[in-house]
Amino acid sequence: MRYGFVIDQNRCIGCHACTVACKEEHGTPLGVFRTWVKYIEKGTFPNASRHFAVMRCNHCDAAPCVEICPTSALFYREDRIVDFDNRRCIGCQSCMQACPYDALYIDPASHTAAKCNFCAHRVELNLEPACVVVCPTRAISAGDLDNAASNVGTIVATQKTAVRKPYKGTRPKLFYLGIDGAFLQPASIQPQSSHLFAGHNPANNDYSLIESASSPGADTRAAYDVAHRQAWDWMSAAYLWTKSIAAGVVIVAVLAMWLPSLRPLSRVTRYPVAAPLAAILFTGITALFLIGHLKRPDRFYYILIKPNPRSWLVRGTWILMAYSMLTVIWVGLFILGKSIPALVYLLSLLLALATAGYSAFLFAQAKGRDLWQSPLFLWLLIAQAAAAGSAILLLLECWSGADAIAASTLPQWLGGALAAHALIILTLIATPTETEDATRAIRVFVSGALRYRFWALAILGGTVLPLALIAGAATSGRPLVAINFIAALSALVGLFVFDDIWITAGQAPPLS
Repeated sequence: MRYGFVIDQNRCIGCHACTVACKEEHGTPLGVFRTWVKYIEKGTFPNASRHFAVMRCNHCDAAPCVEICPTSALFYREDRIVDFDNRRCIGCQSCMQACPYDALYIDPASHTAAKCNFCAHRVELNLEPACVVVCPTRAISAGDLDNAASNVGTIVATQKTAVRKPYKGTRPKLFYLGIDGAFLQPASIQPQSSHLFAGHNPANNDYSLIESASSPGADTRAAYDVAHRQAWDWMSAAYLWTKSIAAGVVIVAVLAMWLPSLRPLSRVTRYPVAAPLAAILFTGITALFLIGHLKRPDRFYYILIKPNPRSWLVRGTWILMAYSMLTVIWVGLFILGKSIPALVYLLSLLLALATAGYSAFLFAQAKGRDLWQSPLFLWLLIAQAAAAGSAILLLLECWSGADAIAASTLPQWLGGALAAHALIILTLIATPTETEDATRAIRVFVSGALRYRFWALAILGGTVLPLALIAGAATSGRPLVAINFIAALSALVGLFVFDDIWITAGQAPPLS
């Protein structure tokens, strides 16, 4: 048994009866929608036309929202309806990033995720969903797709239907008849900053970001749509940034012990407890950002007591906990005056690399955001961790004094890590992407709304400037504490700016 929808857009008159019935059936608050009707206009007067499409959850057979949800608040029923339990939801908004169809939202009353659940309570009573019952033209059909005798089964088997974004591999169970092709490629629709009876809603995504991520010159315009807000903000960028510092200090410190090319370091960074203490501090700050970003921070511990082991948000939490415990053991052994076994260093290095890199797998589960699917993101995070760790340790060198800087190779290692980070970014920009949405997201920060922030702050200020300062200090043959301090600080600022750009640009292309 596999329940699904068929929507015949040839019959749809855009009356919004399905939207109203859905809101009434579920008590959906103002401003959010489980089902909505989108209008687009094509051409110019007098040769213009208007088209409608009903948007909602696709109840996918391979739903990415179910996979990424850290507490299994989203789940499959026996009839393959994708349902949700808001009593388990922590409001992490990962499901919103995973859904390629923009079907989920945060309920302003409960502060938990919500979406169309096929009116599961009605299905259990052998009743049709409210939208099906109320549609005046019978444009919406629902039923068992595995039953060839059912209305939806017959339509899918005998007529030409379309689904949205089949290349995502989600196997959606929402089929359309007669849908205009523009609805299947939402980035081809030009956004409108204002409408006849309404201005731009500042609660929506920044208009300039959406415009930058849209196809230039398209003659298809959005005439009516609902608000689409970015789920992750600067706090998510801060989490990436502090996590890279927490991992990087240990990566650099352990490599300094084992690789002759990293030595000598000063007495500060050779001091066995400096790196793990910094790691503990920044891991704690990372945890605060993670919890602070939740819409239900009071439920953060659900990740531990109600975990979904397939979610990289859960796996990442386990990695952070193991990493924190090992760094605490490292510090504890030092305080007790015990020698620190090589195994502790080795495990610390491996867990530091895992801490730096696991976010690449989390972002890869966010299948709605094509930019974040880049295989280069893992190496970008590793390079960022090396740069951030080197920068923090270099700041400690500067605090220690001129003698420490003169005896340190950290400026060169910071320069090498920054160069690797910039090279990966430029490779990502220059390499052809697999999807148009990824290309459009890159355009947002290369030549679009975020271009000044990217080129001026992330590249020029965060990479070129510190590299020039490090090269100048090395050429002079003097310690130049102030110059190295500025280089390390500007590198850290540039890394944070890029993380913020990555988060923002990735969410710019419209999903529906």
